[in-house]
Amino acid sequence: MPSNRTIAQIKSGLLRPALTSHFEVQIPIGSDNLNTLLKGVVPDGADQDILNISCSDASLPGSQIATFELQNDFTGVTERYAHRRMYDDRIDFTFYVDAEKYTPIRFFERWMRFVTGETGTRSDGSTIELNNINYHYRMNFPKEYRCERGLKIIKFERDYQTALQNHGHSSLEYEFIGAYPISVSSMPVSYDSSSLLKCSVSMTYLRYVITEITQPKQQPQPSVPTQKPQQQNTQEPPVAQEKESKIQQNIIQNTGSEGEGLYDSATGARLLSTQQQLIEEGKAGDRLTAELAASLGT
Repeated sequence: MPSNRTIAQIKSGLLRPALTSHFEVQIPIGSDNLNTLLKGVVPDGADQDILNISCSDASLPGSQIATFELQNDFTGVTERYAHRRMYDDRIDFTFYVDAEKYTPIRFFERWMRFVTGETGTRSDGSTIELNNINYHYRMNFPKEYRCERGLKIIKFERDYQTALQNHGHSSLEYEFIGAYPISVSSMPVSYDSSSLLKCSVSMTYLRYVITEITQPKQQPQPSVPTQKPQQQNTQEPPVAQEKESKIQQNIIQNTGSEGEGLYDSATGARLLSTQQQLIEEGKAGDRLTAELAASLGT
C-alpha cells in the first residue's frame, strides 16, 4: 500500500540531484617510448594538470548484457540467458584548446602517430619521411601504445567538502583498461565571429572498472591545532604571583629578630605554628587556661 512521507523526507530525497557539471578527467601519458614522446608536450605535472582540467565534455560509459534465447523448453515461454557483458566501443572527450601551446591537439596527434609507427626508429632501419609520396608505416604492438591503466573519469558533487563533514561523501571513479585514441575530429575555423576552439577526441578501451569512493562523516577538528611547548617557560611570573608563590613555598628555618623559628624569606616575618598561636596570641579556639598551657608544655 502507499506509504506516507513528510515534506522533509521528500526534500531530502528529491531536492539534491546529481549535476552533470562536476567531474574530473585524468589523462595518462603511458610508459616507456610512449611516455618519452608525450612528455615532449606535457613535460611536468603542471602541464598534465592543465590538460586534465581543459576537458569540457565527457561521457560516463555504459555496458549491456548479451543474451541468447532458449525456446520451447516450457510451453509458450521464451527464456533468455546471459553469456557476455558488452562494453561501449569508445568514449568521447572535448577539450578547450589553449592559445599558447595547442596542448590537446599536439598531445593526441602525437599519440596517434605513435600508434601507427610514424615516430621513432623503425626496426628495419629505414628513415621516416612523413611528406614523402611513397611513405609507408607499420603499426606498433598494442602493449606499446595502449595505457593499461590511468584513464579516469571521477564524478563528484559541488558540495564535496560540506557533504563530507555533515553526512559523509560518495563519488564514482571510472577507470578504463587498455585505452588509446582512435580519432581526432575536425575543428572548423572561420573569419566569422570568434568562438572557442575545441578539440574532440574519441578513445577506445577494453573495459572499465567502477570504484565507489565512500568516506564516512568527519568529526570536526579544532581550527588551531594544539601543540606542546618545545621548551619550558623560564620567565619570572608577575610581581603579585611572585610574592604569593614565595610566601607559600620559600619558608626557611632561621634565627631572626624574634628568635629561632620559621621565617618567610620574602617578607622576613616570623611564621607561627598552631601551638605558638595558642600560647602567645590565643588565635585558635578559646583563650588559654592555666591547665591547657601546662599541658602544652608552656
